[in-house]
Amino acid sequence: MPPRLRRAFFDRSVHAVAPDLIGATLMVGGAGGVIVEVEAYHHTDPAAHSYRGETPRNAVMFGPPGMAYVYRSYGIHWCLNVVCEAEGSASAVLIRALEPVEGLAAMRRRRGLDDVRALCSGPGKLCAALGVTIRHNGLPLDRAPFELRARTAEPDIVVGPRIGISKAVDEPWRYGLKGSRFLSRGFR
Repeated sequence: MPPRLRRAFFDRSVHAVAPDLIGATLMVGGAGGVIVEVEAYHHTDPAAHSYRGETPRNAVMFGPPGMAYVYRSYGIHWCLNVVCEAEGSASAVLIRALEPVEGLAAMRRRRGLDDVRALCSGPGKLCAALGVTIRHNGLPLDRAPFELRARTAEPDIVVGPRIGISKAVDEPWRYGLKGSRFLSRGFR
């Protein structure tokens, strides 16, 4: 079994952590799979929640690396991020999509659908399938209910601009597993 990712893994640049998460396994309470798509948000990036400083919503980003930062997008969907870099730098990686592998029955029940490809093909879908909510905000990623395992092989990674944002849209800070049918959206 691959080793668990410890907090030291996240105590690096968000631009190093993001591509290194492609191919890693994310489990939440026994359900999850292989991470196939992420986006990096550096604290100097105007699209980052931390760009304008600390607020009650983003306070987790200003704490130690290796913590979950969960927020609601558009008032509807929960989104899961992993906090990176040294404490106070406030950078994070958004987990955009994963290939479901374990706990499929629970994920299908939570999402109300059978199509395995559609279960976790977007940050809101992923959180719904894994049961991630605001109660996970601020929890360490190296303890239950989370389990993050290192990838077992070097993946073929594609890079492109992030999606669903209105600032710094051209930054090539979206990373994906080349050829994966579980991406939220294809790469050009």
